[in-house]
Amino acid sequence: MSSTLRVDLKLLIVGSAVVAATVSSAGTTVNINIGPPPPIVVTAPPPLVVVPGVPVVSYVPSLQADVFVYQHQWYYSHGGHWWVGRSYKGPWILVGPGKLPPPIVAVPVRYYRVPPGHLKHFEGDQGHGNGKGHS
Repeated sequence: MSSTLRVDLKLLIVGSAVVAATVSSAGTTVNINIGPPPPIVVTAPPPLVVVPGVPVVSYVPSLQADVFVYQHQWYYSHGGHWWVGRSYKGPWILVGPGKLPPPIVAVPVRYYRVPPGHLKHFEGDQGHGNGKGHS
């Protein structure tokens, strides 16, 4: 083997070891920041209307957003996520998958401004598109 080839092989081996050591010691961090939804801007509490077929839930037909009220909590769907707050002003807290109340999941599609297909990852097979509450 020629001396040039030996030197090139040594550099390749040493370089590979340095790269491997650097990659293995580097920590990998992934941060996903889901900021709050845009505020609901109204001058007074919006009027609520009971959702037919789900009488424990009310919705806000006057808003251009998907907002529902259940057990004195306001639920706001925005950007593929659900938020809950004590009033229509918030503050809004992100609702985790599987934590959306079943009566909210049961609201028929016609009471949404944005089609609720994103609910499948919230409630599995009991969400919109699979029977109950879907019209």
